[in-house]
This record gives sequence, C-alpha cells and structure tokens, in this order.
Amino acid sequence: MPPSTDYETDLAIIGAGPCGLFAIFEAGMLDMRCHVFDVLDDAGGQCTALYPEKPIYDIPGHPHIDAVDLIAKLQEQAAPFDPVYHFGAQITELEKMQDGGWRVRNSAGDEITARAVIVAAGAGAFGPNRPPMDGIEAFEGGGGVQYMVSRKEDLRDKSVVIAGGGDSAVDWALSLADIASQVYVVHRRPKFRAAPESVRQMEELVEAGKIELVVPYQLNSLEGEAGQMTAVNVATLDGDIRRIEADNLLAFFGLAMDLGPVADWGLNLERNHIVVDPATCQTSVEGIYAIGDIADYPGKLKLILTGFAEGASAAHAARDYIRPDQAYHFEYSTSRGVPGE
Repeated sequence: MPPSTDYETDLAIIGAGPCGLFAIFEAGMLDMRCHVFDVLDDAGGQCTALYPEKPIYDIPGHPHIDAVDLIAKLQEQAAPFDPVYHFGAQITELEKMQDGGWRVRNSAGDEITARAVIVAAGAGAFGPNRPPMDGIEAFEGGGGVQYMVSRKEDLRDKSVVIAGGGDSAVDWALSLADIASQVYVVHRRPKFRAAPESVRQMEELVEAGKIELVVPYQLNSLEGEAGQMTAVNVATLDGDIRRIEADNLLAFFGLAMDLGPVADWGLNLERNHIVVDPATCQTSVEGIYAIGDIADYPGKLKLILTGFAEGASAAHAARDYIRPDQAYHFEYSTSRGVPGE
C-alpha cells in the first residue's frame, strides 16, 4: 500500500474484486491510469474472502477455475498498466469538484483526485447470515462451523454437513464429495435454487452414495465440547429430530449486505443496488459508473462475465467523459497488444 498522500489519476475504481480488476485492464487499454480502493487487505473481493478454493465454471475459456486462481490471472492481466492499490481502508468521502472530477478519501488518510469513478463494490460490506441456533458462536472459532471454505484440504476425511439450497451449498457438496468421509446436504425442501446442471451432478452423487440429502429438514442444534463439534441435530417442521454425527457444519444462507458510505453518495438506489444505464453503466450522477453485483438494470444477470462486459462499457464511457474532445479510434487487443508484450 502506498503511503498516505495526494494523487491525481484518471479513474478511481472502488472495489478490487474480479470486475474491478478487469476494469483496470480495460481502462489501461484506453490509456487511463487507475487507483483502486478496497476495504479488504488484498484483491479478490468475495472470491478470495469467502471461497478462494471454490471452482467457478462459467468463465469463458476455463471449463473450471478456482476463485483464487482467477483473481491471480486478473491481477496479472492488469499489472502492465501499473494500477495503484489502496487496501485495508474504507472510502469515507466522495466529493464532486468544480472541474467535474472527484475527490476521493479513505479511512487511511489517502486522498486522490480522479476524473471519473467506477464503483465495483460487489455486495458492499458483506458478512454471512448466521443460522439462529443457540451457542453456535462456540463452534465458529475452531472451524467446526464455517460460512466459507478457505482451505478445502482441511475437510479431508471429515464428516461434513452442508446447510443451504443455493449455488454455494450445491457447489461445495460437489467439491467435497471425493475428499470428505461423508457429505450431508440439509435443506428445507427437495427443490434447490442452484444451477440445474450442478443439481443434476449432485443427484448423480446421491445415487452413487457419495452425498446424502437430508430433506425436508432445518438446522436445530449443535453438539460438542470445548469448541469441537460432534453432531448436528436437524428437525422437520413437525418437530421430528434427526442426529447427524459430524465434524463440520458449512452454513450457506447468503450474505448480509451493507452498502456503507455508498448509500450516502446521492446515487439512485433500488434494493441496495445502484441503478445504471445498461449501455454505459453510468449512474444517476454524471462521471460515476457502477459495474458488477452492485449495479442493476432491467434484465441484469449476476454473473462475473456480465460484470466483465460492464467493466468494458464503463471504461469506454468514462474515457469519453474524461476526454470529450479527443477522437477515439477503436482497436482490438489483437491489433494493439498490451505493454510489455
């Protein structure tokens, strides 16, 4: 992290997740310099903070790639354009300047002036939705209860209960089926909200005896001593209890979102998302753009690859905003290349 001082740059990118990182590359190809801010201590956003070893299957050209590897590749792609990163501090102020630019300050005391801003803040400040069970905190510190998987190998030969019905629950069931001694998936109903192909693969593993579906059940209580979990109790809506001997509980009930200071920037918000023009990703405030999960418009698909396309659109729109009098001749990367290549 650079020392606290004043800077001047073309773009301030708020958020160093996959969409923010790709926006650096797109901006660089348009000869724009970037300063990048993130409250986390490193790049990657949710990909590295919540599921670094989770495979991602819908990145073009990669049949599957672990989240942490995707982030490393995106940083490598951005590196030729020398972005300046400001990690471990929250944006505290975004102030419009008389010349149309923006003054950006963070909690570490960094202050820069940028000609335009791209907000790529993902879900904003995020944290897990904890299941309402008495005493669950006692098992969180020792790894018995987890809301993300930082190291898959720690679950080898363990009996693992996965609770949830979305993509994270199903994807981790698939990922752990070959290394855990037993995988139980607890859900309140037989229908899952995950990608149909992932559900199909899980059903095949259920038939093969590698995964056991525990439906329709919900989490009820935990057993164990000194922070070490020994069992998970689940219950039906009728109150029937089943005890599952388990070493770990992976609870995937989504994230609690908090936009934090973004909510105070005068942007048009709907349901904790920033409304943008889908053609340019411009927000309701000229010179501020939003991409990735935090951006919303009719027909929006919350996919990483959608965020990548939005990053390209926002970079091109920002370039026209910053340099309205300069004609731009579009070139494909195959024709222009990148620095150092």
